[in-house]
Amino acid sequence: MSIQLSNVSKSFGADNVVDGVCLDIEAGAFFVVLGPSGCGKTTLLRMIAGLEPIDAGTIAIGGRQVADDGLHLPPEDRNVGFVFQSYALWPHMTIEANVGFPLEARGGNRREIGERVADCLRTVELEAYALRKPAQLSGGQRQRVALARCLAQSAGTILMDEPLANLDPHLRASMEEELARFHRATGATTLYITHDQREAMALADRLAVMWEGRILQEAAPDDIYRRPANERVARFIGRSAILDGRVLEAKAGQAQVQVGDLRLAAECAADCAVGAARIVIRPEDVSLGAAEGALTATVERVAYRGGFWEADASVAGFGAPLVINSPQRLGVGETVPLTVERAWILPGD
Repeated sequence: MSIQLSNVSKSFGADNVVDGVCLDIEAGAFFVVLGPSGCGKTTLLRMIAGLEPIDAGTIAIGGRQVADDGLHLPPEDRNVGFVFQSYALWPHMTIEANVGFPLEARGGNRREIGERVADCLRTVELEAYALRKPAQLSGGQRQRVALARCLAQSAGTILMDEPLANLDPHLRASMEEELARFHRATGATTLYITHDQREAMALADRLAVMWEGRILQEAAPDDIYRRPANERVARFIGRSAILDGRVLEAKAGQAQVQVGDLRLAAECAADCAVGAARIVIRPEDVSLGAAEGALTATVERVAYRGGFWEADASVAGFGAPLVINSPQRLGVGETVPLTVERAWILPGD
């Protein structure tokens, strides 16, 4: 089911936690809201679920309004499943009892409930663990139980509140694959919140960056990385150099810019104007090695990132160091030649 939010706001005392958020999430999408801790994303999720009333705006799920001025549909009437960060499993119940609990609470044929629970456990490949207790399962397996419980409810919308935050790093990658597979198998609209940008980029069909209660940008993950809408998004997503420059000419999303003594091609928004601008240069935009027109850079910092070395390198006339990814270790203080191949011009305010 689709999810629409129009000018949704929520305050706690003087703290405006969610401020005029508008989102239109297509049915069947895997939509991720990414932002730092305290930006309002969990409150946003709780309002969609019906666990928190809104102060203003409207929320619709599957074309039906569930919250607006004077309307607050309770969670059980919204047909949403919620996967909590803590898994929220009953420790005294077996796995099959945990998965079947929402169905038992509604009432119904016990045989049909048993068949439904078995199907859901089979989907998440936990049928062999049906009679175990949560304490007998790993963190990743417990997360799959929480997913099976959502699946058992036949919820058209699944809300996930940082479900991988409590897992070890090596387990997160495998659980990301589990979540993607679960989404493909169910086709449910999935709204997922996280502060982990790598996780967000791996999972999202569409991504919204949230900051201080507002949505700064919504787009496909690669668009947000390559074409950030403002400097805050550019600094939050990935690493980059953000430099003062000047647009010399621009037409149809392509431009020529001047940064220090360097002139280079850049991408820009359609309404990009000639004049002063802020220029984003990502590590992928920089190549090491001698070439015609190569710049001379001095390495200031080096860190190993697993498979490559990340370095900051200063260039005369640039206001900030460029970020370089190198297959070989560079030495601090070393002078290296490099070429900037492209850039992105931040849209004006």
